[in-house]
Amino acid sequence: MTTGFQPQHADFTDLATGFVPFPADRADAYRRAGYWTDRPLDSILGDAAARWPDKPAVIDPAVSYTFAELAARADRIAAALLRHGIRPGDRVLLQLPNTCQFAVALFGLLRARAVPVMCLPGHRSAELNHFAAVSGAVGLIVPDVTAGFDYRELAAELVANNPALRFVFVDGEPGPFESFTALADFDGPIPEPAPVDPDLPALLLVSGGTTGLPKLIPRTHNDYRYNATACAQACRMTGDDVYLVALPAGHNFPLGCPGLLGSMTVGASTVFTTDSSPEAAFALIDKYRVTVTGLVNALAKVWTQACEWEPVLPTSLRLVQVGGSRMTPDEARYILDGLTPGLSQIFGMAEGMLNFTRPGDPLDVVLNTQGRPMSPHDEMRVVDENGHDVPPGEEGELLVRGPYTLNGYYRAEDANARSFTPDGFYRTGDRVRIFADGPRAGYVEVTGRIKDVIHRGGETVSASDLEEHLFAHPAIYAAAAVPLPDEYLGEKICAAVVFSGPPITLAELNEFLDQRGVSAHCRPDVLVPMGTLPKTAVGKVDKKKVVAEILARG
Repeated sequence: MTTGFQPQHADFTDLATGFVPFPADRADAYRRAGYWTDRPLDSILGDAAARWPDKPAVIDPAVSYTFAELAARADRIAAALLRHGIRPGDRVLLQLPNTCQFAVALFGLLRARAVPVMCLPGHRSAELNHFAAVSGAVGLIVPDVTAGFDYRELAAELVANNPALRFVFVDGEPGPFESFTALADFDGPIPEPAPVDPDLPALLLVSGGTTGLPKLIPRTHNDYRYNATACAQACRMTGDDVYLVALPAGHNFPLGCPGLLGSMTVGASTVFTTDSSPEAAFALIDKYRVTVTGLVNALAKVWTQACEWEPVLPTSLRLVQVGGSRMTPDEARYILDGLTPGLSQIFGMAEGMLNFTRPGDPLDVVLNTQGRPMSPHDEMRVVDENGHDVPPGEEGELLVRGPYTLNGYYRAEDANARSFTPDGFYRTGDRVRIFADGPRAGYVEVTGRIKDVIHRGGETVSASDLEEHLFAHPAIYAAAAVPLPDEYLGEKICAAVVFSGPPITLAELNEFLDQRGVSAHCRPDVLVPMGTLPKTAVGKVDKKKVVAEILARG
């Protein structure tokens, strides 16, 4: 497989450079099936504004906009961005917290035909410099200060390191940069949006970083519009629903599964919160009568436990999607009994493929599986270590392709060579089995993973990437990043370290990692000194033995 990315011969500013499109035969099949409509992604908002102009579209604790107001605001933002010099196809890093401004910025960029790179609030210089360099981004939209962190200082560093990054807009006190809020005051003519190629990327999501720094995931207008629409239909969402964005809005899960975008396809309102604590979230759920939300397993358990003492309970919830890590049947039962009358287990990835249990599925299926594919055209194979298909019902690595699953990471030839089969199946790195018969037939059970990652609170953390940072510390001779079980996070990050001299503390280590620009969610929760690291027969660190030794210590 080729990515088409040859930087020495290609225009790096061109959006199509380094993008791997869907093969023509499969694209034709998805159009014939009606999944792909050849309409731009922002038409989701345009359709909603035409059908439900006066209905609340987005709400946060400070402000709300109807669909018509949001569309008008996005149009002004788009016109102002174009006036500043941003061109269709330009990539712009978008890093805003969960507020209505996130939706305004997202649709403003889409209406300008720019391509948002969906950064998360926790990303720091290591990731953002990488995203800027790979994408060739020309712009950046950030808050001023959030949760005590000054994003303007980070922006200054990014601009110094990336000469192409010419446009920086700050939501709040702009400091040395321009005000994002002022863009919405644009009172000039609003141009018609430029035409788009619906088979090119509408936005770039970020991967969980299973190896090295996170990769960029191109989601086309066709595939992502279908993703959001089909998810909303599968969750039986209607205009009477209200969706709560409790996870970072730039994540695929709360953005389009069904999230903000899926909610818009049926005229449902979306509520944003930057505080996902039970006290704050329950108050918003009660105030706006929220009916649907998506949570990671750890947060869902915290919310369920809080139902035992919080005075205001989330009684309006009808469906809670839970993903990010596999739930045991007991955990699923606990959440179903204590938090919500409707639970949907979801197993998916920003790369595309989504499996989830549906409203109306038998209880046995909801408790014991991670769902079935969203689309009839999703293709799944389960293979052994040699790439051969295993017998039905047996375990192996899940390979997938379909109408909303990528065909290659953006500008990542080496990763694509590892991650895709010659016939275009994406290697998920997840160990699964697909039930072959009975009421669970066709449903997926996630039994483990093949890639060396840690699932911490819904974030996928690359062990190898963290280890590279650990090795850079002068006091560390050898290190292994391993997962330890945690009741609330699912897994916590443990740095098992052999010191070359006087040991350092966890706080000192994380201060060092902070200075290297490592995201907060990727830093160790536990530091365990070890005399040596056990090895396998071929000389690799035996991480199973590392974990066993640590757990044996109590």
